[in-house]
Amino acid sequence: MLDPQGPIASAERLILLNATAIMLVVVVPVIILTLAFAWWYRASNKRSIYSPDWSYSGHIELVVWSIPAMVVILLAGVAWTGSHLLDPPRALKSAATPIRIEVVSLDWKWLFIYPDQRVAAINDLVVPAGTPVEFMLTSATVMNSFFVPQLGSQIYTMPGMTTRLNLMADHPGDYPGLSAHFSGDGFSDMRFMVHAVPESEFSSWLTRTQGEATALDADAYSQLARAGSNTPVQTYSGVDPMLFEHIVQTTAQPLAAPRQED
Repeated sequence: MLDPQGPIASAERLILLNATAIMLVVVVPVIILTLAFAWWYRASNKRSIYSPDWSYSGHIELVVWSIPAMVVILLAGVAWTGSHLLDPPRALKSAATPIRIEVVSLDWKWLFIYPDQRVAAINDLVVPAGTPVEFMLTSATVMNSFFVPQLGSQIYTMPGMTTRLNLMADHPGDYPGLSAHFSGDGFSDMRFMVHAVPESEFSSWLTRTQGEATALDADAYSQLARAGSNTPVQTYSGVDPMLFEHIVQTTAQPLAAPRQED
């Protein structure tokens, strides 16, 4: 998280550093004053004044209340600004055309679908560097959490629901991703790698996958959806562009019909 490789992660690190610096305005003086008071009012210091009847000082009260109030105001401003600028569904500004990727969390693996290119991959995500990625996320089983620390913004996947996330990798590289939410025995194996590659290499990967990968039909998805961990990386072609919507609809829980009185 302290080595960001995208605009979202960089902005989140800046918020973390700013918030830490603001809180240190209180923390550091408190530590120093604690040590100073302990040293000055030690039993052997005859110069320290004992005032058993002292109870109030307007100047001290002003300092005690004004500094924490300013800290809270500054932290609130940082949080308010960041929560709007880094809203996960907020589109990223870029001259490049965004690529759309649909993410499905399974037990215990990640399925990445490229609906416009009709390909998919398990536990392996290839994206063009410098291009915004528009993620749509759901879960085919239980709630989970999608997180690529160097790109930023952990977000939940939930059955029957769709969440949105926009990320971008500034430079080519390999960035680890993981499940950040306990979802069963194999959740610790829900790790994947994000490969940010140049545009030409991404196009070559798409062409190779479309021509050589296994087709992801209904039977293949049924086998894939079965519980199991340590699933090897695999690519698929011929993916139904509506597969993601089908998963969302089949996992949605219908509302119970109202009970009729006799």
